[in-house]
Amino acid sequence: MSGAFSALWQRGGRAGLPDVLARDWDVLVIGGGICGAGVLLEAARRGLKALLVERHDFAWGTSSRSSKLVHGGLRYLKDGHVRLTAESVREREMLLRCAPGLVEPQGFAFAQYDGARGRRSFLAGLAVYDVMAGRRERHWLPADDFLMAAPNVKRDGLAGGIVYTDARTDDARLVLRVLREALDHGAAAVNHLGARALLRDGGRVCGAALVCAVDGTEYAVRAKVVIDATGAWSGALHGENAGQGPRLRPLRGSHLILPAWRLPLARAVSLMHPHDGRPVFAFPWEGATLVGTTDLDHVDPMERAARITRAEMDYLMAALRAQFPHLQLTDKDVVATYAGVRPVIAGKEGGAPSREGREHVVWSADGLVAIAGGKLTTFRAIALDALRLAKAQLPGWIDPLDACPVFAPVLRPDAPHVDAGLLRRLHGRHGACTAALLDAARPGELERIPGTETAWAELRWAARREAVLHLDDLLLRRTRLGLLLRDGGTAHMDRIRAICQPELGWSDARWAREDAAYRAHWTLHHGLPHED
Repeated sequence: MSGAFSALWQRGGRAGLPDVLARDWDVLVIGGGICGAGVLLEAARRGLKALLVERHDFAWGTSSRSSKLVHGGLRYLKDGHVRLTAESVREREMLLRCAPGLVEPQGFAFAQYDGARGRRSFLAGLAVYDVMAGRRERHWLPADDFLMAAPNVKRDGLAGGIVYTDARTDDARLVLRVLREALDHGAAAVNHLGARALLRDGGRVCGAALVCAVDGTEYAVRAKVVIDATGAWSGALHGENAGQGPRLRPLRGSHLILPAWRLPLARAVSLMHPHDGRPVFAFPWEGATLVGTTDLDHVDPMERAARITRAEMDYLMAALRAQFPHLQLTDKDVVATYAGVRPVIAGKEGGAPSREGREHVVWSADGLVAIAGGKLTTFRAIALDALRLAKAQLPGWIDPLDACPVFAPVLRPDAPHVDAGLLRRLHGRHGACTAALLDAARPGELERIPGTETAWAELRWAARREAVLHLDDLLLRRTRLGLLLRDGGTAHMDRIRAICQPELGWSDARWAREDAAYRAHWTLHHGLPHED
C-alpha cells in the first residue's frame, strides 16, 4: 500500500490523525460506503486532495448488508427504466472484467410451472439484456434440463425454467478494495470519525466539524467542497440546505444465511413468493447459501443498526419451503441473519416499496454536493455525476471526467504453492497487496476456515493493515465470518485471538471487552429474531 496516508490503516496509525486533518482539502467525502468510496477514488485519481470520513466503520451501513448482487436489474427493465438497466449492465460488465475474484458471474435459474404467466415477457426482457451486455445465451430449458441446473426445486407441475447470468460480490470487500485504490492515488480515509455539523463561511459550506469515536477528540476540517455520501442517512447534516434534495424512503431488506450443505445450489434460484408474488432468491455465497430479500419501509431510528424481524424471517422461510419442500428446512438451519436499509428516492405517496425506482440523484448548494438513491452496481457512475457538480465549485480544476475502469491492472503474484482458486480470490480482494498478504501468512494460514472460503491469513492481514478498531470490524466486514459461521464464529475465537491480538496490539482486558461487545452485537443484529 503506497499511498501517503496508508499509515492511518496500520496499528497505531491514528497517532498521525491530527496532522492529516489539519490539511486543507479539495474534497471532503462524508460516508464510507460504496458511493463515498467511489467518489474518493475518482477524485484522487484525478489529482484532487481528497479525504473521506466515516462515523462508524467502512461499509458499516448498506454497503455491507446488501444482497451481494452486481446486477443489471431485470426488474428495472420490466418497469420501463431502460437507461438505468443499460447503465447497470455496463457497470456490471466493467466490474467483471477488472475485478475477477471479487466480482464473479452468477447464474440464475427461475422455475416455470404449469399455468404460470409471464414467460414470453421474461424471455423478451432477457433478449434485450443480452444485447446490452453484448452476449447471447440460451435462456429456456425444458423440465429435465432445468432440473440439471436446479435439482432441488419443487418438481410437481414443473414445465421448465429460465436461466440467465448476472454477478455477485462481497460488498464490504468491494468497498475496501475501492478505498485502498484511492489511497494508492494519494487519498486519505478514516473510519470511526463522524461528522457532527457542517462548517460555513458566509453561508457557504467550507468543511465539517468532526468527532473521533475512539477518544472523543473534536476536529474542524476545511475543504473546498463537501460531498454527502451517507446514503440512507443523507440530509441529517444539511441544516439550512435541508429540503433542497429529493425525499428519501428508507427501505429495509433482510436476509438469511444457511449452510451450503442444507441448501446446496450450483446456480441462484429465483422464485415468486407464494404469498405476494414478489421475487425472492437463494444463491451460493462465500461457501454458504444466501437468501433474500424483503422490501419494507424502515421506520426504526436510523442511528440504530437495522435487524431482521420475526415476520421477515417467517416470510423468507415460507418462500424456501415452497420452492424446496423436500429439504424440510426449519429455523434451526439458519446460521445468521442480516438487514440493510436502502437509500431509495420516494416516488408517489402510498406506492408499494418494491415498485420504487433505484435511480440516483445528485444535487448541490454552495460548497456542498449530496447524493441520494442509487445502487451498488452503479457506484462509479454515481461518483462521476457527483464530481461533475463539484467541478463547478473547484475553480481551476479541469478534468473531462471520462469513465475508466475502477481498478488499475495488477499482476497476480507468482505463487505456485497457493491454491489457484484461493489466489484468484485474494487477488480480487486485495489487488496490489496480495503478495504482501501471502508473505505475512504463517504456516497453515492459507488453509480455508471450515464452512467458508476465507483463509486464516485474511484475518492476520486485516488486523495488521486494514484499520480494524473493533472486533466487529474484523469479523463482519474485513472478513464475513460473523455471517458465515454459526454463533458468529465464536467457536473459532481462540485461534482468531491467537492470530489477531498481537497484530492489533490489544491487551487481554481490551480483547475481553471487544469479545463481549461483539457477541452481544451479533446476538441482537445477526442471530435469529424473537417475536416482534
